[in-house]
Amino acid sequence: AAIVDQGEAEAIALAKELHADLLLIDERKGRKLAAQEGVPIIGLLGIVLLARRKSLIPSARSLLAALSAEAGVYLSESLVNRALASVGE
Repeated sequence: AAIVDQGEAEAIALAKELHADLLLIDERKGRKLAAQEGVPIIGLLGIVLLARRKSLIPSARSLLAALSAEAGVYLSESLVNRALASVGE
């Protein structure tokens, strides 16, 4: 079984209890456990793509670059390229 920290475990339990539409979670073990528990998940990249699709942000590419440069968010180049292609960038 995936071992997650207490905060992630509580977030998953709360999402189940509330029948949440989505749980924002990026950590791999937490995502795996949430999926096993039937909790729909989305990560930071998914939120950025959703915001771009809804025209809430002008560019997913520039936001992802800022998140990388200013907040230390790391996403593999191949993943980012696939994600950006999905929103026409």
